[in-house]
Amino acid sequence: MDVRRRPSKALRPAPKEPSSVPEPTGAKASDALPLPLYFTNALFFTLFFSVAYYLLLRWRDKIRNSVPLHVVTFSELAAILSLIASFIYLLGFFGIDFVQSFIARASNEAWDLVDEEEGEDHRHRLMDCSPSMADHIIPAVSSAEDEEIVDLVVKGTIPSYALEEQLGDCKRAVRIRREALQRITRRSLQGLPLDGFDYGSILKQCCEMPVGYVQIPVGVAGPLLLDSFEYIVPMATTEGCIVASTNRGFKGIYASGGATSTILRDGMTRAPVVRFPSASRACHLKFFLDNPSNFQTLADEFNKSSNFARLQGVQCSIAGKNLYIRFSCTTGDAMGMNMVSKGVENVLAYLRNEYPDMDIISISGNFCSDKKPAAINWIEGRGKSAVCEAVIKEEVLKKVFRTSVATLVELNMLKNLAGSAVAGALGGFNAHASNIVSAIFIATGQDPAQNVESSHCITMMEAVNDGKDLHISVTMPSIEVGTIGGGTQLASQSACLDLLGVKGASKELAGANSRLLAKIVAGSVLAGELSLMAAIASGQLVQSHMKYNRSTKDVSKVGS
Repeated sequence: MDVRRRPSKALRPAPKEPSSVPEPTGAKASDALPLPLYFTNALFFTLFFSVAYYLLLRWRDKIRNSVPLHVVTFSELAAILSLIASFIYLLGFFGIDFVQSFIARASNEAWDLVDEEEGEDHRHRLMDCSPSMADHIIPAVSSAEDEEIVDLVVKGTIPSYALEEQLGDCKRAVRIRREALQRITRRSLQGLPLDGFDYGSILKQCCEMPVGYVQIPVGVAGPLLLDSFEYIVPMATTEGCIVASTNRGFKGIYASGGATSTILRDGMTRAPVVRFPSASRACHLKFFLDNPSNFQTLADEFNKSSNFARLQGVQCSIAGKNLYIRFSCTTGDAMGMNMVSKGVENVLAYLRNEYPDMDIISISGNFCSDKKPAAINWIEGRGKSAVCEAVIKEEVLKKVFRTSVATLVELNMLKNLAGSAVAGALGGFNAHASNIVSAIFIATGQDPAQNVESSHCITMMEAVNDGKDLHISVTMPSIEVGTIGGGTQLASQSACLDLLGVKGASKELAGANSRLLAKIVAGSVLAGELSLMAAIASGQLVQSHMKYNRSTKDVSKVGS
């Protein structure tokens, strides 16, 4: 075994970056020059090109007059010496950094080859112990130049958030930021993948200062027979049983003839808060906004912001001198938060001209209400309001779900209705709608935080057909989804939308794809509610979770 030691990567020669690396303090080479640096450079530049031009003219004359070129006069000899001297100066001044950089890169690549050869046995040992760990071994940085940038980030000379802009290479920026983070925190990110992701796709769109990406498995359930069409539903989750349970619900719905769905409302909301000197002035604006004759004027101002945003309604609420104005509008196939915010800004600018004493406090006054459980969303709706229903046959309940109509109806009343009322639930009159909504949201690139209001759901069950069959329905007043914009444009999420047939904007009818996605969410929640309630009724819940949702791995060993 070769016991010779090699320098660490941090100590290997690194090329300088004139644009970003600060010069060391103390004496500089240019300080030894008798003249200012810029003057010296200009002098040698002029000398080099002047004597070169003079020699070319002299040699041309010698060739024309048949004079041997090796016969030189004193002036020609002086010109040749001046040319050589200026060339040596310019080469030394401008070429030394390039030569050092080339030597450093070659040296670093040689050491990397040594690292690779000597580290092969170590890699095999890791693969023998844990293949998944070996798959995520990521080299710190790829060059001496990157090593120097890492040091600058650690020292705070280069802001971590500015790496993409300064380097022009998103993946390289992520690698450098990642290594700097590990050195600052002294914590390893070895288990966090780096390769296999397009970091350019999230730049200034989805995530700032990335250091990797989290892997979430995507399962599929289906087919969901909804409105006479079949859908295979992608679900991204780390909780066992969720996909399997939803799939069982799909099976029961399919065997019973499918489910039907309806979109009740479609309108994203934004509610700014404005303040007046007095409550009477705030009421004056409220009366103006409530007057139907003024709606078209407001709509004209609002609709200027987009080809798809169309104002539907305005709802006001007074709190002293403060007025909360809830605007609702259609947003095409986009989820629409940015779209409605632009329209609101247009209307506020118009209102300020009419009410100069109006003080705009915030573009969002929480009367919207976004990413918070709120009665306004439960009652008035936000995004897509949907209802989905199915009639499950008696024989299907017995064969697929191992329960009965009467048992499920009683359980739903005591658990989802009475139990939620006792708990003071707001929009939570269901078994686990949030599980299904979250899994589909993550898989299709929706905003996971909007699961809060999107999971508002009331599940109803009752016996029909002389008590033989079960009618089940879910009513969801605020499903906030889109098929364009945000995370829907990422490759993985776009593929899941394509699987459902709702990728991108609808070419036939604006908003059709996002409304269909909301229906699929409601249909999936219906299946999830049916399956979980049946599992609880038949006593299978704990047993199935012990089988599918309990890890047998020693986490401490995996982490080490």
